[in-house]
Amino acid sequence: MSESAKLSFKGQEYEFPVITGTENESAIDIAKLRASSGLITLDPGYKNTGATTSAITFLDGEEGILRYRGYRIEDLAEKSTFLEVSYLLIYGELPTQAQYENFSKEITHHTLVHEDIKKILEGFPSNAHPMGVLSSLICSLTAFYPDSLNPVRNKEEVDMSIVRLIAKMPTFAAWAYKNEMGHPVNYPDNALDYCSNFLKMMFALPAEKYDVDPVVSAALDKLLILHADHEQNCSTSTVRIVGSSQASIYASISAGINALWGPLHGGANQSVIEMLEAIKADGGDAKKYLDKAKDKNDPFRLMGFGHRVYKNFDPRAKIIKKAADDVLEKLGVNDPVLDIAKELEQAALNDQYFIDRQLYPNVDFYSGIIYRALGIPTDMFTVMFALGRLPGWIAQWKEMRENGEPIGRPRQVYTGENERDYVSINKR
Repeated sequence: MSESAKLSFKGQEYEFPVITGTENESAIDIAKLRASSGLITLDPGYKNTGATTSAITFLDGEEGILRYRGYRIEDLAEKSTFLEVSYLLIYGELPTQAQYENFSKEITHHTLVHEDIKKILEGFPSNAHPMGVLSSLICSLTAFYPDSLNPVRNKEEVDMSIVRLIAKMPTFAAWAYKNEMGHPVNYPDNALDYCSNFLKMMFALPAEKYDVDPVVSAALDKLLILHADHEQNCSTSTVRIVGSSQASIYASISAGINALWGPLHGGANQSVIEMLEAIKADGGDAKKYLDKAKDKNDPFRLMGFGHRVYKNFDPRAKIIKKAADDVLEKLGVNDPVLDIAKELEQAALNDQYFIDRQLYPNVDFYSGIIYRALGIPTDMFTVMFALGRLPGWIAQWKEMRENGEPIGRPRQVYTGENERDYVSINKR
């Protein structure tokens, strides 16, 4: 017998089904609540509201579990490539060798962008934020591929839009960086793998030979895997709700980029570096700031420690810590800011205060360290996040469309003025 939940209100009783997911998560299905009772639920921030069912990502913050399509994030980060994980998220299964080779070939073939897009890029001042540049360039694809605006599209057309997005995103991201630097853009080098190609477009200078460090490329590939999806967060939910209006995939992903841009969402690793720089400017005394973090009366917070979702540990942090150590060792970076980061990390991992409160360094802490070591400016950190999150956004958009989900239309409880008479302006 299926379970149900009952609601009593003004002497009336209403019954609603309880649905249970494959990981035994239960939810009250209130789809008919308003029709049957006239009531709605009020849940600011949707903290207790499931907007959809999804087969893409399972996250258990209490146990520190993250799985893509049933595969442990630890296994995927160790054994897969970012493009393989992208295929898994978008199409539901790990690719065969033939599928992977075709997917990679198609992406490599579409890394170039229309030359007119350079004219759009040239319209941005060098002080334009890279996220604004990136979201604009992605949205501009609707003009270059107008067929994407058709809400009823066949599988081949959707697949081609997916390929274009994954292929062109590194080009746009690197160009946003070059625009900020005031440098000429680099075109893709399709002899390189996905991450190596991106690094070359980012850092190669005219008339200079640029060799991609395999340790750096491998670390970036791993970092993109760890960021590839994270269930129904702010930007992912934005992609789904924009897509629910049958907006094109390019417009939907552009909206997700803008949602990620907000400092409460995608700016966490940037906040880590800004905190470290502030500690350095104050003399570099890490112990002083550890003591401040322990003082409940002090407003200072250690950025990059703990996580609003993971109540035990962030499973991604354990993986990326090794990559961060590898990058720092290989590059031999001499940076006092990163020295402070290592000091904070060791203190937090060994100090009983942080252990008792499970305030371990999270993925944002280590990703910030890696990006800093690579010489990536802090306002590009969110662009790097978007590059990794792209396949998750695509998968969520695709799932929403294939499930035929209705247009998103949240309700509200009105708290404004009651009806009142209009008074003409000369009598006010």
